[in-house]
Amino acid sequence: MGRIYEEISSELAEWIGRQKLFFVGTSPLSESGSVNISPKGYDTFRIVDSQTVAYLDLTGSGAETIAHLRENGRITFMWCSFEGPPRIVRIHARGKVVSTDDVVFRGVFDEIPGARSIIMATAERISDSCGYSIPVMKYEEERSRLREWADNKSEQELNDYRQKKNSASIDGLPALD
Repeated sequence: MGRIYEEISSELAEWIGRQKLFFVGTSPLSESGSVNISPKGYDTFRIVDSQTVAYLDLTGSGAETIAHLRENGRITFMWCSFEGPPRIVRIHARGKVVSTDDVVFRGVFDEIPGARSIIMATAERISDSCGYSIPVMKYEEERSRLREWADNKSEQELNDYRQKKNSASIDGLPALD
């Protein structure tokens, strides 16, 4: 059933690349803090090397992932196959927040309106499991609303929105500057 991998193999990278959706899980250190699980779409995930991954973080209504990574660095990525053979893949990692201007990532991601940072992480555990209970679903299309929303904002309006909505986590941890 489940396997543990030493690295992100080319086969595993190819499978991850075919998935249209992934989830990111983070948590603060506080026992009373809120665990966060965020779905991610668009073509925003990249495998940098056999141990390193990154995704383009887009402006949203919160900044939990950023706040949690700044506090403790823990992050888990998860993919489920909704089409084809059942499979769930998780990468438990240590991550950090990187600027979208970082020279390492120039040309790595497509330009997406509203990009606010890059989340980069080093795998500590890579595993898969059966996914037998995951439903089979058909992919239809990407939703365009987030891109349209960000495209209709000036850089100042995006910065004002981020200051208002993304400067702290729901538990009050600092997020975006």
